[in-house]
Amino acid sequence: MKIRLKQILVVALVGLLAAGAWFGFGKARPAPEVTVTRIDGQPLNSTSLRGKVVLINFWATTCTTCVKEMPRLVETWKQYTPRGYEMLALAMSYDNPDWVRDFARRTELPVIVALDSTGEAATAYGDVRLTPTSFLIDRKGNIAAQYLGEPDWDELHQRIERLLAEPA
Repeated sequence: MKIRLKQILVVALVGLLAAGAWFGFGKARPAPEVTVTRIDGQPLNSTSLRGKVVLINFWATTCTTCVKEMPRLVETWKQYTPRGYEMLALAMSYDNPDWVRDFARRTELPVIVALDSTGEAATAYGDVRLTPTSFLIDRKGNIAAQYLGEPDWDELHQRIERLLAEPA
């Protein structure tokens, strides 16, 4: 009886995996189109970044991991931006806009810094609640990877390299 139950469970698991593959595990998932406000007050629509490989990093000034990883994210930006890479540091709705602007000024962030003041962007990206959460977007506007917490830097750089090598 135990063997029969295991066989049924294995067949069910294989069936679920096959169904998942059939219904989209391998398909490109388009990144949501969102409009946020840059810290200079200007609106930014995510579609304006198409044609570039983009890392959208949901973060907060009160998140110690976010603050800790930011210098590595900036290093990554500096390394790849000449080849068509961009980064959007998107502060969460609960973050104090003055703190975000002050952090960006003090640390001289060279990346695009914006506020998700309504929380609509976080909702559009799957109801992001934990920071840091990052999405790597390919040149065509599809989500290529998602990172919860600080990424594996070597793996992130390898993905960026592959995406930059692909045609727009």
